[in-house]
Amino acid sequence: MNAIPKHLQINEPIHQREYLLDGELKVWEGKTTEVFSTISSTNEYKHTLLGSIPYMGEKEALEALKSSDKAFKNGQGNWPTMKVQDRIQCMENFVSLMKDEREEVVKLLMWEIGKTKADSEKEFDRTVKYIYDTIEDYKELNHEGARFTKVQGINAMIKRSPLGVVLCLGPYNYPLNETFTLLIPALIMGNTVVFKPAKFGVLLLSPLLKAFQSAFPKGVINILYGRGREVASPIMKTGLVTVLSLIGNSKSAIALQDLHPGKNKLRLILGLEAKNPAIILPDANLDLAVSECISGSLSYNGQRCTALKIIYVHESIADEFNKKFSAKVDQLKFGNPWDNEAFLTPLPEPNKPDYIQELIDDAKVNGANILNKKGGERSNNYIFPAVLFPVNKKMRVYHEEQFGPVVPIMTFNDIQEPLDDMAASDYGQQVSLFGKDTNTLAPLIDVLINLVCRVNLNSSCQRGPDVFPFTGRKDSAVGTLSIHDALRSFSIRTFVASKENEYNNEILQELLDSKKSNFINTDYIL
Repeated sequence: MNAIPKHLQINEPIHQREYLLDGELKVWEGKTTEVFSTISSTNEYKHTLLGSIPYMGEKEALEALKSSDKAFKNGQGNWPTMKVQDRIQCMENFVSLMKDEREEVVKLLMWEIGKTKADSEKEFDRTVKYIYDTIEDYKELNHEGARFTKVQGINAMIKRSPLGVVLCLGPYNYPLNETFTLLIPALIMGNTVVFKPAKFGVLLLSPLLKAFQSAFPKGVINILYGRGREVASPIMKTGLVTVLSLIGNSKSAIALQDLHPGKNKLRLILGLEAKNPAIILPDANLDLAVSECISGSLSYNGQRCTALKIIYVHESIADEFNKKFSAKVDQLKFGNPWDNEAFLTPLPEPNKPDYIQELIDDAKVNGANILNKKGGERSNNYIFPAVLFPVNKKMRVYHEEQFGPVVPIMTFNDIQEPLDDMAASDYGQQVSLFGKDTNTLAPLIDVLINLVCRVNLNSSCQRGPDVFPFTGRKDSAVGTLSIHDALRSFSIRTFVASKENEYNNEILQELLDSKKSNFINTDYIL
Protein backbone atom coordinates (compact mmCIF):
# COMPACT_ATOMS: atom_id res chain seq x y z
CA MET A 1 0.00 0.00 0.00
CA ASN A 2 2.92 2.34 0.63
CA ALA A 3 3.85 2.17 -3.07
CA ILE A 4 0.55 3.81 -3.99
CA PRO A 5 0.66 7.63 -3.71
CA LYS A 6 -1.62 8.76 -0.90
CA HIS A 7 -3.84 10.92 -3.12
CA LEU A 8 -4.38 7.96 -5.47
CA GLN A 9 -5.33 5.37 -2.86
CA ILE A 10 -8.82 3.91 -2.72
CA ASN A 11 -9.68 4.53 0.91
CA GLU A 12 -13.37 3.71 0.68
CA PRO A 13 -15.24 1.88 -2.10
CA ILE A 14 -17.52 4.05 -4.21
CA HIS A 15 -20.99 2.56 -4.06
CA GLN A 16 -22.71 4.35 -6.90
CA ARG A 17 -26.41 4.52 -6.08
CA GLU A 18 -27.48 7.62 -7.94
CA TYR A 19 -28.51 7.52 -11.56
CA LEU A 20 -29.82 10.25 -13.85
CA LEU A 21 -33.40 9.80 -14.97
CA ASP A 22 -35.72 12.49 -16.30
CA GLY A 23 -33.61 15.31 -14.91
CA GLU A 24 -33.36 13.89 -11.40
CA LEU A 25 -30.59 12.06 -9.59
CA LYS A 26 -32.60 9.14 -8.32
CA VAL A 27 -31.43 6.67 -5.66
CA TRP A 28 -31.18 3.04 -6.76
CA GLU A 29 -32.59 0.53 -4.29
CA GLY A 30 -32.25 -2.65 -6.33
CA LYS A 31 -29.61 -5.19 -7.25
CA THR A 32 -26.04 -4.00 -7.69
CA THR A 33 -22.85 -5.16 -9.40
CA GLU A 34 -19.48 -4.94 -7.69
CA VAL A 35 -16.69 -3.18 -9.56
CA PHE A 36 -13.19 -4.57 -9.15
CA SER A 37 -9.77 -3.48 -10.33
CA THR A 38 -7.15 -6.03 -11.35
CA ILE A 39 -4.66 -3.75 -9.59
CA SER A 40 -3.96 -4.95 -6.05
CA SER A 41 -3.87 -2.53 -3.12
CA THR A 42 -2.24 -5.08 -0.80
CA ASN A 43 1.12 -6.81 -0.71
CA GLU A 44 -0.58 -10.18 -1.15
CA TYR A 45 -2.19 -10.00 -4.57
CA LYS A 46 -5.95 -9.81 -4.85
CA HIS A 47 -8.36 -7.74 -6.89
CA THR A 48 -9.29 -4.40 -5.34
CA LEU A 49 -12.96 -3.67 -4.70
CA LEU A 50 -13.54 -0.19 -6.15
CA GLY A 51 -17.25 -0.06 -5.40
CA SER A 52 -20.52 -1.04 -7.01
CA ILE A 53 -23.05 0.19 -9.56
CA PRO A 54 -26.77 -0.37 -10.16
CA TYR A 55 -27.75 -3.52 -12.02
CA MET A 56 -30.68 -2.26 -14.08
CA GLY A 57 -33.01 -4.07 -16.39
CA GLU A 58 -35.77 -3.63 -18.94
CA LYS A 59 -38.06 -1.56 -16.70
CA GLU A 60 -35.43 1.09 -16.02
CA ALA A 61 -34.28 1.06 -19.64
CA LEU A 62 -37.77 1.79 -20.91
CA GLU A 63 -38.22 4.54 -18.32
CA ALA A 64 -35.04 6.22 -19.56
CA LEU A 65 -36.16 5.86 -23.17
CA LYS A 66 -39.57 7.31 -22.34
CA SER A 67 -37.92 10.34 -20.77
CA SER A 68 -35.64 10.94 -23.76
CA ASP A 69 -38.50 10.43 -26.21
CA LYS A 70 -40.67 12.87 -24.27
CA ALA A 71 -37.89 15.46 -24.20
CA PHE A 72 -37.47 15.22 -27.98
CA LYS A 73 -41.25 15.14 -28.45
CA ASN A 74 -41.08 14.35 -32.17
CA GLY A 75 -38.92 17.42 -32.71
CA GLN A 76 -41.31 19.69 -30.78
CA GLY A 77 -39.46 19.57 -27.45
CA ASN A 78 -37.68 22.49 -25.86
CA TRP A 79 -34.21 21.03 -26.53
CA PRO A 80 -34.47 20.33 -30.30
CA THR A 81 -36.18 23.71 -30.93
CA MET A 82 -33.92 25.71 -28.62
CA LYS A 83 -31.74 28.54 -29.90
CA VAL A 84 -28.24 27.44 -30.86
CA GLN A 85 -26.63 29.83 -28.39
CA ASP A 86 -28.74 28.41 -25.57
CA ARG A 87 -27.65 24.84 -26.28
CA ILE A 88 -24.08 26.08 -26.44
CA GLN A 89 -24.53 27.71 -23.02
CA CYS A 90 -25.70 24.40 -21.57
CA MET A 91 -22.60 22.68 -22.97
CA GLU A 92 -20.31 25.39 -21.63
CA ASN A 93 -21.90 25.00 -18.20
CA PHE A 94 -21.31 21.27 -18.35
CA VAL A 95 -17.63 21.43 -19.30
CA SER A 96 -17.03 24.04 -16.60
CA LEU A 97 -18.46 21.66 -13.98
CA MET A 98 -16.62 18.71 -15.54
CA LYS A 99 -13.22 20.37 -15.09
CA ASP A 100 -13.78 20.51 -11.33
CA GLU A 101 -13.77 16.69 -11.24
CA ARG A 102 -10.48 16.15 -13.10
CA GLU A 103 -8.51 14.66 -10.21
CA GLU A 104 -11.16 12.09 -9.29
CA VAL A 105 -11.86 11.05 -12.89
CA VAL A 106 -8.14 10.62 -13.63
CA LYS A 107 -7.69 8.55 -10.49
CA LEU A 108 -10.55 6.23 -11.44
CA LEU A 109 -9.27 5.90 -15.03
CA MET A 110 -6.05 4.48 -13.60
CA TRP A 111 -7.75 2.07 -11.21
CA GLU A 112 -10.60 0.91 -13.43
CA ILE A 113 -8.86 0.34 -16.75
CA GLY A 114 -5.16 0.40 -15.87
CA LYS A 115 -4.28 3.43 -17.99
CA THR A 116 -1.06 5.23 -17.05
CA LYS A 117 -1.29 8.45 -15.09
CA ALA A 118 0.03 10.48 -18.03
CA ASP A 119 -2.41 8.89 -20.47
CA SER A 120 -5.32 9.27 -18.02
CA GLU A 121 -4.57 12.96 -17.62
CA LYS A 122 -4.22 13.27 -21.38
CA GLU A 123 -7.59 11.57 -21.92
CA PHE A 124 -9.34 13.98 -19.56
CA ASP A 125 -7.67 17.09 -20.96
CA ARG A 126 -8.17 15.99 -24.54
CA THR A 127 -11.88 15.48 -23.83
CA VAL A 128 -12.24 18.96 -22.38
CA LYS A 129 -10.51 20.42 -25.44
CA TYR A 130 -12.73 18.31 -27.68
CA ILE A 131 -15.83 19.85 -26.10
CA TYR A 132 -14.55 23.40 -26.52
CA ASP A 133 -13.50 22.71 -30.11
CA THR A 134 -16.91 21.17 -30.83
CA ILE A 135 -18.60 24.30 -29.53
CA GLU A 136 -16.48 26.48 -31.82
CA ASP A 137 -17.12 24.26 -34.82
CA TYR A 138 -20.84 24.31 -34.07
CA LYS A 139 -20.75 28.11 -34.13
CA GLU A 140 -19.11 27.99 -37.56
CA LEU A 141 -21.68 25.47 -38.75
CA ASN A 142 -24.44 27.80 -37.60
CA HIS A 143 -22.78 30.77 -39.32
CA GLU A 144 -22.73 28.87 -42.61
CA GLY A 145 -26.50 28.46 -42.48
CA ALA A 146 -27.35 31.93 -41.16
CA ARG A 147 -28.17 33.36 -44.58
CA PHE A 148 -30.60 32.95 -47.43
CA THR A 149 -29.63 31.40 -50.74
CA LYS A 150 -31.60 32.31 -53.87
CA VAL A 151 -31.68 29.82 -56.74
CA GLN A 152 -34.14 29.80 -59.67
CA GLY A 153 -36.48 32.22 -57.97
CA ILE A 154 -36.57 30.36 -54.64
CA ASN A 155 -35.17 31.69 -51.36
CA ALA A 156 -33.89 29.05 -48.96
CA MET A 157 -32.27 29.01 -45.53
CA ILE A 158 -30.39 25.74 -45.13
CA LYS A 159 -29.27 24.53 -41.72
CA ARG A 160 -28.85 21.28 -39.84
CA SER A 161 -31.45 19.82 -37.50
CA PRO A 162 -31.38 17.00 -34.91
CA LEU A 163 -32.40 13.44 -35.71
CA GLY A 164 -34.17 12.24 -32.57
CA VAL A 165 -33.37 9.89 -29.70
CA VAL A 166 -29.80 8.58 -29.61
CA LEU A 167 -28.72 5.39 -27.86
CA CYS A 168 -25.07 5.90 -26.91
CA LEU A 169 -22.80 3.00 -25.95
CA GLY A 170 -19.14 3.83 -25.33
CA PRO A 171 -15.99 1.66 -25.16
CA TYR A 172 -13.99 0.65 -22.09
CA ASN A 173 -10.56 1.55 -23.46
CA TYR A 174 -11.41 5.25 -23.78
CA PRO A 175 -14.46 5.40 -21.50
CA LEU A 176 -14.33 9.18 -21.23
CA ASN A 177 -12.88 10.49 -24.49
CA GLU A 178 -14.37 8.20 -27.11
CA THR A 179 -17.69 8.05 -25.29
CA PHE A 180 -17.84 11.84 -25.30
CA THR A 181 -16.99 11.99 -29.01
CA LEU A 182 -20.42 10.39 -29.44
CA LEU A 183 -22.25 12.05 -26.58
CA ILE A 184 -21.20 15.69 -27.03
CA PRO A 185 -22.03 16.19 -30.73
CA ALA A 186 -25.27 14.25 -30.31
CA LEU A 187 -26.39 16.57 -27.51
CA ILE A 188 -25.26 19.90 -28.90
CA MET A 189 -27.05 19.25 -32.21
CA GLY A 190 -30.35 18.98 -30.33
CA ASN A 191 -30.81 15.23 -29.99
CA THR A 192 -31.77 13.59 -26.72
CA VAL A 193 -29.64 10.72 -25.43
CA VAL A 194 -29.93 7.48 -23.51
CA PHE A 195 -26.41 6.63 -22.40
CA LYS A 196 -25.03 3.38 -20.98
CA PRO A 197 -21.37 3.32 -19.90
CA ALA A 198 -19.03 0.48 -20.90
CA LYS A 199 -18.40 -2.62 -18.78
CA PHE A 200 -15.15 -1.11 -17.45
CA GLY A 201 -14.54 2.55 -16.75
CA VAL A 202 -18.03 3.07 -15.36
CA LEU A 203 -17.36 4.48 -11.90
CA LEU A 204 -15.28 7.30 -13.35
CA LEU A 205 -18.50 8.80 -14.70
CA SER A 206 -19.98 9.03 -11.20
CA PRO A 207 -18.33 12.40 -10.44
CA LEU A 208 -19.92 13.80 -13.61
CA LEU A 209 -23.54 12.83 -12.91
CA LYS A 210 -24.27 16.07 -11.07
CA ALA A 211 -22.73 18.06 -13.92
CA PHE A 212 -25.02 16.35 -16.45
CA GLN A 213 -28.02 16.91 -14.22
CA SER A 214 -27.23 20.58 -13.60
CA ALA A 215 -26.24 21.58 -17.12
CA PHE A 216 -28.93 19.99 -19.29
CA PRO A 217 -32.73 20.26 -19.21
CA LYS A 218 -34.94 17.47 -17.95
CA GLY A 219 -34.85 14.31 -20.08
CA VAL A 220 -32.16 15.52 -22.49
CA ILE A 221 -29.74 12.90 -21.18
CA ASN A 222 -30.61 9.78 -19.19
CA ILE A 223 -27.89 7.49 -17.85
CA LEU A 224 -28.36 3.74 -17.39
CA TYR A 225 -26.24 1.05 -15.73
CA GLY A 226 -26.30 -2.68 -16.40
CA ARG A 227 -25.56 -5.24 -19.08
CA GLY A 228 -26.04 -4.17 -22.67
CA ARG A 229 -28.28 -7.06 -23.64
CA GLU A 230 -30.59 -6.32 -20.70
CA VAL A 231 -30.91 -2.54 -21.11
CA ALA A 232 -29.98 -1.77 -24.72
CA SER A 233 -31.94 -4.62 -26.30
CA PRO A 234 -35.40 -3.63 -25.01
CA ILE A 235 -34.71 -0.02 -25.99
CA MET A 236 -33.92 -1.01 -29.58
CA LYS A 237 -36.99 -3.24 -29.84
CA THR A 238 -39.32 -0.26 -29.33
CA GLY A 239 -38.25 1.39 -32.57
CA LEU A 240 -38.08 4.77 -30.84
CA VAL A 241 -34.31 5.06 -31.23
CA THR A 242 -33.32 7.13 -34.26
CA VAL A 243 -29.54 6.83 -33.89
CA LEU A 244 -27.46 3.92 -32.62
CA SER A 245 -24.06 5.36 -31.70
CA LEU A 246 -21.66 2.67 -30.54
CA ILE A 247 -17.93 2.17 -30.26
CA GLY A 248 -17.23 -1.50 -29.76
CA ASN A 249 -17.74 -4.82 -31.48
CA SER A 250 -19.40 -5.30 -34.87
CA LYS A 251 -21.29 -8.39 -33.68
CA SER A 252 -22.88 -6.37 -30.88
CA ALA A 253 -23.75 -3.59 -33.32
CA ILE A 254 -25.37 -6.02 -35.76
CA ALA A 255 -27.33 -7.72 -32.97
CA LEU A 256 -28.75 -4.38 -31.81
CA GLN A 257 -29.59 -3.28 -35.36
CA ASP A 258 -31.48 -6.50 -35.94
CA LEU A 259 -33.75 -5.73 -32.98
CA HIS A 260 -34.92 -2.41 -34.42
CA PRO A 261 -38.24 -2.75 -36.29
CA GLY A 262 -37.59 0.21 -38.59
CA LYS A 263 -34.27 -0.33 -40.34
CA ASN A 264 -34.65 2.68 -42.65
CA LYS A 265 -35.41 4.93 -39.70
CA LEU A 266 -32.25 3.95 -37.87
CA ARG A 267 -29.04 5.88 -38.45
CA LEU A 268 -25.79 4.17 -37.48
CA ILE A 269 -22.69 5.88 -36.12
CA LEU A 270 -20.28 3.07 -35.27
CA GLY A 271 -16.62 2.72 -34.43
CA LEU A 272 -15.77 -0.97 -34.62
CA GLU A 273 -12.84 -3.41 -34.84
CA ALA A 274 -9.72 -3.06 -36.91
CA LYS A 275 -6.71 -5.17 -37.82
CA ASN A 276 -4.42 -2.31 -38.75
CA PRO A 277 -1.19 -3.48 -40.40
CA ALA A 278 2.25 -1.93 -40.60
CA ILE A 279 4.19 -2.43 -43.84
CA ILE A 280 7.97 -2.09 -43.55
CA LEU A 281 9.60 -1.57 -46.95
CA PRO A 282 13.26 -2.48 -47.64
CA ASP A 283 14.44 1.14 -47.55
CA ALA A 284 12.64 2.05 -44.33
CA ASN A 285 14.46 3.80 -41.50
CA LEU A 286 14.52 0.80 -39.17
CA ASP A 287 15.08 2.70 -35.95
CA LEU A 288 12.12 4.93 -36.73
CA ALA A 289 9.99 1.97 -37.81
CA VAL A 290 10.82 0.04 -34.63
CA SER A 291 10.00 3.02 -32.42
CA GLU A 292 6.69 3.74 -34.14
CA CYS A 293 5.69 0.07 -34.21
CA ILE A 294 6.38 -0.25 -30.47
CA SER A 295 4.10 2.68 -29.80
CA GLY A 296 1.58 1.56 -32.38
CA SER A 297 1.29 -2.05 -31.23
CA LEU A 298 1.74 -1.77 -27.47
CA SER A 299 0.61 1.68 -26.33
CA TYR A 300 -2.04 0.98 -23.69
CA ASN A 301 -1.13 -2.69 -24.09
CA GLY A 302 -2.50 -2.75 -27.64
CA GLN A 303 -6.03 -2.19 -26.34
CA ARG A 304 -6.94 0.33 -29.02
CA CYS A 305 -8.88 -0.12 -32.24
CA THR A 306 -6.17 1.97 -33.92
CA ALA A 307 -3.36 -0.24 -32.60
CA LEU A 308 -1.06 -2.01 -35.05
CA LYS A 309 -2.37 -5.58 -34.94
CA ILE A 310 0.02 -7.16 -37.45
CA ILE A 311 3.40 -6.17 -38.92
CA TYR A 312 4.54 -7.03 -42.45
CA VAL A 313 8.32 -6.76 -42.91
CA HIS A 314 10.14 -7.19 -46.19
CA GLU A 315 12.12 -10.42 -45.96
CA SER A 316 15.41 -8.66 -46.83
CA ILE A 317 15.33 -6.68 -43.56
CA ALA A 318 13.27 -9.01 -41.36
CA ASP A 319 16.16 -10.34 -39.27
CA GLU A 320 17.44 -6.89 -38.39
CA PHE A 321 13.98 -5.49 -37.70
CA ASN A 322 13.00 -8.46 -35.54
CA LYS A 323 16.15 -8.24 -33.41
CA LYS A 324 15.76 -4.51 -32.81
CA PHE A 325 12.03 -4.72 -32.22
CA SER A 326 12.22 -7.68 -29.81
CA ALA A 327 14.98 -6.03 -27.80
CA LYS A 328 12.95 -2.83 -27.48
CA VAL A 329 9.86 -4.75 -26.37
CA ASP A 330 11.82 -6.47 -23.58
CA GLN A 331 13.01 -3.05 -22.38
CA LEU A 332 9.46 -1.83 -21.81
CA LYS A 333 8.65 -1.30 -18.15
CA PHE A 334 5.65 -3.00 -16.57
CA GLY A 335 4.12 -1.39 -13.52
CA ASN A 336 1.06 0.18 -11.97
CA PRO A 337 -0.41 3.24 -13.74
CA TRP A 338 1.16 5.72 -11.31
CA ASP A 339 4.66 4.19 -11.45
CA ASN A 340 7.29 6.35 -13.11
CA GLU A 341 8.10 5.30 -16.67
CA ALA A 342 5.55 2.48 -16.65
CA PHE A 343 4.55 1.77 -20.25
CA LEU A 344 2.87 -1.60 -19.77
CA THR A 345 0.14 -1.73 -17.12
CA PRO A 346 -2.30 -4.30 -15.67
CA LEU A 347 -5.00 -5.55 -18.02
CA PRO A 348 -8.50 -4.56 -16.85
CA GLU A 349 -10.13 -7.75 -18.13
CA PRO A 350 -9.32 -10.62 -15.74
CA ASN A 351 -9.59 -13.21 -18.53
CA LYS A 352 -7.45 -11.30 -21.06
CA PRO A 353 -4.10 -12.95 -20.10
CA ASP A 354 -5.66 -16.38 -20.71
CA TYR A 355 -6.96 -15.27 -24.10
CA ILE A 356 -3.57 -13.90 -25.14
CA GLN A 357 -2.00 -17.16 -23.96
CA GLU A 358 -4.37 -19.07 -26.24
CA LEU A 359 -3.23 -16.98 -29.21
CA ILE A 360 0.42 -17.58 -28.34
CA ASP A 361 -0.06 -21.33 -27.91
CA ASP A 362 -1.98 -21.61 -31.17
CA ALA A 363 0.70 -19.68 -33.03
CA LYS A 364 3.47 -21.89 -31.63
CA VAL A 365 1.61 -25.04 -32.66
CA ASN A 366 1.35 -23.64 -36.18
CA GLY A 367 5.02 -22.77 -36.52
CA ALA A 368 5.66 -19.43 -34.80
CA ASN A 369 8.36 -18.68 -32.26
CA ILE A 370 8.46 -16.12 -29.46
CA LEU A 371 11.34 -13.83 -30.42
CA ASN A 372 11.69 -11.80 -27.22
CA LYS A 373 12.99 -13.32 -23.99
CA LYS A 374 10.19 -11.99 -21.79
CA GLY A 375 7.42 -12.84 -24.23
CA GLY A 376 4.51 -14.64 -22.57
CA GLU A 377 5.73 -14.24 -18.98
CA ARG A 378 2.69 -14.33 -16.70
CA SER A 379 1.74 -12.45 -13.56
CA ASN A 380 -1.55 -12.18 -11.72
CA ASN A 381 -2.91 -9.41 -13.92
CA TYR A 382 -0.66 -9.38 -16.98
CA ILE A 383 1.04 -11.33 -19.70
CA PHE A 384 4.19 -9.78 -21.12
CA PRO A 385 3.99 -8.92 -24.85
CA ALA A 386 5.07 -11.80 -27.06
CA VAL A 387 6.62 -11.01 -30.44
CA LEU A 388 5.50 -13.89 -32.68
CA PHE A 389 7.39 -14.84 -35.85
CA PRO A 390 6.91 -16.17 -38.47
CA VAL A 391 3.14 -15.78 -38.51
CA ASN A 392 0.97 -17.45 -41.15
CA LYS A 393 -2.70 -17.57 -42.05
CA LYS A 394 -3.35 -20.78 -40.14
CA MET A 395 -2.96 -18.91 -36.86
CA ARG A 396 -5.76 -17.30 -34.89
CA VAL A 397 -3.60 -14.26 -34.23
CA TYR A 398 -3.53 -13.55 -37.96
CA HIS A 399 -7.34 -13.42 -38.16
CA GLU A 400 -8.50 -12.17 -34.76
CA GLU A 401 -8.26 -8.64 -33.44
CA GLN A 402 -6.16 -9.48 -30.38
CA PHE A 403 -6.78 -6.19 -28.50
CA GLY A 404 -3.95 -6.99 -26.14
CA PRO A 405 -0.19 -7.43 -25.74
CA VAL A 406 0.88 -9.78 -28.51
CA VAL A 407 2.59 -8.72 -31.75
CA PRO A 408 2.44 -10.96 -34.86
CA ILE A 409 5.08 -10.39 -37.56
CA MET A 410 4.98 -11.70 -41.14
CA THR A 411 7.43 -11.31 -44.00
CA PHE A 412 6.70 -10.50 -47.62
CA ASN A 413 8.72 -10.56 -50.81
CA ASP A 414 6.17 -9.03 -53.19
CA ILE A 415 4.22 -5.97 -51.96
CA GLN A 416 1.14 -7.49 -53.56
CA GLU A 417 1.04 -10.01 -50.69
CA PRO A 418 0.09 -7.55 -47.91
CA LEU A 419 -2.12 -5.62 -50.33
CA ASP A 420 -4.08 -8.77 -51.16
CA ASP A 421 -4.37 -9.60 -47.46
CA MET A 422 -5.75 -6.13 -46.72
CA ALA A 423 -8.22 -6.38 -49.59
CA ALA A 424 -9.46 -9.74 -48.28
CA SER A 425 -9.73 -8.52 -44.69
CA ASP A 426 -13.08 -7.73 -43.08
CA TYR A 427 -11.53 -4.51 -41.77
CA GLY A 428 -10.24 -1.33 -43.33
CA GLN A 429 -9.42 1.40 -40.86
CA GLN A 430 -5.74 2.44 -41.17
CA VAL A 431 -2.27 1.32 -42.21
CA SER A 432 1.24 2.39 -41.26
CA LEU A 433 3.62 2.53 -44.22
CA PHE A 434 7.37 2.78 -43.64
CA GLY A 435 9.71 3.65 -46.50
CA LYS A 436 11.54 6.48 -48.28
CA ASP A 437 11.65 6.02 -52.07
CA THR A 438 8.86 8.15 -53.52
CA ASN A 439 8.82 6.09 -56.72
CA THR A 440 7.71 3.14 -54.56
CA LEU A 441 5.59 5.08 -52.09
CA ALA A 442 3.51 7.03 -54.60
CA PRO A 443 1.69 4.11 -56.28
CA LEU A 444 1.44 2.30 -52.94
CA ILE A 445 -0.31 5.23 -51.30
CA ASP A 446 -2.69 5.48 -54.24
CA VAL A 447 -3.74 1.85 -53.69
CA LEU A 448 -3.74 1.84 -49.88
CA ILE A 449 -6.04 4.82 -49.64
CA ASN A 450 -8.67 2.71 -51.41
CA LEU A 451 -8.27 -0.13 -48.90
CA VAL A 452 -8.29 1.89 -45.67
CA CYS A 453 -9.30 5.41 -44.65
CA ARG A 454 -5.99 6.68 -43.29
CA VAL A 455 -2.44 5.98 -44.47
CA ASN A 456 0.15 6.88 -41.85
CA LEU A 457 3.47 7.57 -43.51
CA ASN A 458 6.42 6.54 -41.32
CA SER A 459 4.22 6.84 -38.23
CA SER A 460 1.96 4.65 -36.15
CA CYS A 461 -1.81 4.51 -36.55
CA GLN A 462 -3.83 6.79 -34.31
CA ARG A 463 -7.14 8.55 -33.98
CA GLY A 464 -6.15 12.19 -33.52
CA PRO A 465 -5.90 15.03 -33.99
CA ASP A 466 -9.65 15.21 -33.44
CA VAL A 467 -10.15 17.58 -36.36
CA PHE A 468 -9.18 14.78 -38.77
CA PRO A 469 -11.89 12.38 -39.97
CA PHE A 470 -12.02 9.14 -38.02
CA THR A 471 -13.76 6.32 -39.83
CA GLY A 472 -13.17 3.00 -41.56
CA ARG A 473 -14.25 0.71 -44.36
CA LYS A 474 -16.09 -2.60 -44.14
CA ASP A 475 -16.55 -3.84 -40.55
CA SER A 476 -14.37 -1.11 -39.05
CA ALA A 477 -16.87 1.75 -38.95
CA VAL A 478 -20.14 3.25 -40.11
CA GLY A 479 -20.20 7.04 -40.30
CA THR A 480 -17.40 9.48 -39.61
CA LEU A 481 -16.30 10.92 -36.28
CA SER A 482 -14.22 14.04 -35.88
CA ILE A 483 -15.09 17.44 -34.49
CA HIS A 484 -16.27 18.57 -37.91
CA ASP A 485 -17.87 15.35 -39.12
CA ALA A 486 -19.58 14.23 -35.92
CA LEU A 487 -21.82 17.31 -35.86
CA ARG A 488 -22.98 16.33 -39.32
CA SER A 489 -23.30 12.66 -38.45
CA PHE A 490 -25.73 13.48 -35.64
CA SER A 491 -27.86 15.84 -37.71
CA ILE A 492 -29.54 16.21 -41.08
CA ARG A 493 -29.72 19.07 -43.58
CA THR A 494 -33.08 20.82 -43.50
CA PHE A 495 -34.28 24.08 -44.98
CA VAL A 496 -37.12 26.53 -45.33
CA ALA A 497 -37.88 27.58 -48.91
CA SER A 498 -40.24 30.12 -50.45
CA LYS A 499 -40.85 31.44 -53.92
CA GLU A 500 -39.41 34.89 -54.55
CA ASN A 501 -42.30 37.37 -54.48
CA GLU A 502 -43.30 40.42 -52.50
CA TYR A 503 -45.79 38.56 -50.31
CA ASN A 504 -43.30 35.86 -49.19
CA ASN A 505 -40.44 38.32 -48.86
CA GLU A 506 -42.42 40.46 -46.42
CA ILE A 507 -43.13 37.41 -44.28
CA LEU A 508 -39.50 36.31 -44.27
CA GLN A 509 -38.36 39.80 -43.37
CA GLU A 510 -40.82 39.94 -40.50
CA LEU A 511 -39.60 36.54 -39.25
CA LEU A 512 -36.03 37.83 -39.31
CA ASP A 513 -36.81 41.16 -37.68
CA SER A 514 -39.01 39.71 -34.94
CA LYS A 515 -36.57 36.89 -34.10
CA LYS A 516 -39.59 34.74 -33.28
CA SER A 517 -38.13 31.72 -35.08
CA ASN A 518 -35.02 29.98 -33.81
CA PHE A 519 -34.46 28.44 -37.25
CA ILE A 520 -34.98 31.49 -39.49
CA ASN A 521 -32.33 33.50 -37.75
CA THR A 522 -29.19 35.23 -38.98
CA ASP A 523 -27.67 36.06 -35.60
CA TYR A 524 -23.89 35.73 -35.45
CA ILE A 525 -22.70 33.85 -32.35
CA LEU A 526 -19.36 35.11 -31.07
